[in-house]
Amino acid sequence: MKWEVFVQPEPGAPHQHAGTVHADDAELALQNARDVFARRGRVTNLWVVPASAILTADINLEEKPYRHVEYYKK
Repeated sequence: MKWEVFVQPEPGAPHQHAGTVHADDAELALQNARDVFARRGRVTNLWVVPASAILTADINLEEKPYRHVEYYKK
């Protein structure tokens, strides 16, 4: 099973996607994520989520251009 890994580099910072691990269950996925991603740098928190639980949506940024700062000119 495929698991997505998110790390928090310091307390209060947002979690960032770090990569993917493969494991048969959640505990093994967490252990693999620690071994792979927590060793490289400072990590204060680690999330491991089944890839199948992540939902995505395509966003049409051109539909409402006024939502972006580039729309407004000085």
